[in-house]
Amino acid sequence: MADVLDAEIAPPVEVRPAIDGSSAAAILLMLLDESEAATILKHLDPDEVRQLAKSMFDTANASEVQIEQALDRFVTRSRNVSALAVGADTRIRAVINQAVGNVRADNILSAVAPQSSAASLEMLRWMDVEAISALLASEHPQVGALILSVLVPDVAARAIESLDELLQADLVLRAAQLTAVPVAAIEDLEAVLSAANVGGQRVAKQPIGGPSDVAKIMKVMPRHLSERTIRALKKHDKQLAQTIEEEMFIFENLRDLDMRSLGTILRAVDAAHLALALKGSDEAMADLCLSTMSKRAAETIRDEMAEMTMVKRTDVDEAQKAIMQIVRQMAANGDIVIAGGADDYV
Repeated sequence: MADVLDAEIAPPVEVRPAIDGSSAAAILLMLLDESEAATILKHLDPDEVRQLAKSMFDTANASEVQIEQALDRFVTRSRNVSALAVGADTRIRAVINQAVGNVRADNILSAVAPQSSAASLEMLRWMDVEAISALLASEHPQVGALILSVLVPDVAARAIESLDELLQADLVLRAAQLTAVPVAAIEDLEAVLSAANVGGQRVAKQPIGGPSDVAKIMKVMPRHLSERTIRALKKHDKQLAQTIEEEMFIFENLRDLDMRSLGTILRAVDAAHLALALKGSDEAMADLCLSTMSKRAAETIRDEMAEMTMVKRTDVDEAQKAIMQIVRQMAANGDIVIAGGADDYV
C-alpha cells in the first residue's frame, strides 16, 4: 500500500526539450578557444557560417541544461565517427602521390575519390555579385561557364543579368554542356580568382547608407526639419530627394494611419490602381483598406483582384507609388496627417 501511495505522489519526470543541431553546434563553438573555433569555421561554407553566427548570438545565454544537452549530443554523434575518417582525404592523397607521382595520382584519384568542391570554387560563394559579373564578362567563356555552374542559382541568375545577350547564351550553353572538369581548368580558375582578389574586391560588400537608411533617419526627425532638408536636397539632386521621400512613407505604412485618414486617401484613388496595389500586398492589408469602403465598392475591388492572375512586380510597384503620390499630396495640403515626425502632434 505504501508503495502505491509513494508512486502516486512521486514528482513527474522533467522532460527536457531537445536542442536542435544548430544551437548545439553554436554552444560547442563558444566553449572552444577562439582560435580553435575559427579553425573549424574556416572549413564551412558561407551559409553555414551565417547560420552558426546567428545561433551563437541566440544561445549566448544558454542554460546549464542546454550546455549539457549540446555536449551529450556531440558525444553521442562522435561515437559513430571512425578515427580513420579524421583527415583521411589529405592522408590518402599524400600516400598515393608519394607512391605513383602527382600526375598518375591525379588520374587515379579523379576516378575513385569522392567528389568535392575545390577550395577555389568555394571561394566564389564569398564573392560579391558585381565582382562575379565582372569576371564573367572579362574571362574566357569556358572559365565563365565553370564559374556559373558552381554558383548558387540565385547568385548565378543575378550575375548574368547585366551581361550581353550573346554572352549570356554562350555561358548558359557551355555550363549546360559541362561534365567532368579537368585539373588544368581548376588551376586556370584558381589563377583567375587570385587575380580578382587584388584590393579585396572578392569579398562581398556590406550594404550601408543609401536612400533607405537616410529615409529612416528623416522619419524620426521633427517634420519641419525633415521637410526643410528635403527641400535643400532637391536643389542638389531632385531624383535622390524623390527616392528618399518615397522611402520615408511606403505603401505598407498605410497600416499606421487612422481609419479616417485611410478612408480619405482611398476614396481619391483609382479603383484599378488600388486593386493592382493590393494584389501585391498581404491579405491583412487588403482587408484593412477595403474595410474603409462601402460593401459594394469593396466587392468591386475584390472582383478585380480575383480576375488578375499573374501580375508583374514592377506594375504593382508603380501602382503603389501612384497611391503614395496622392498620400504625400494630401499630407502637404493638410487633408491628412502622417505620423512619424517628433512634432506631429501637440
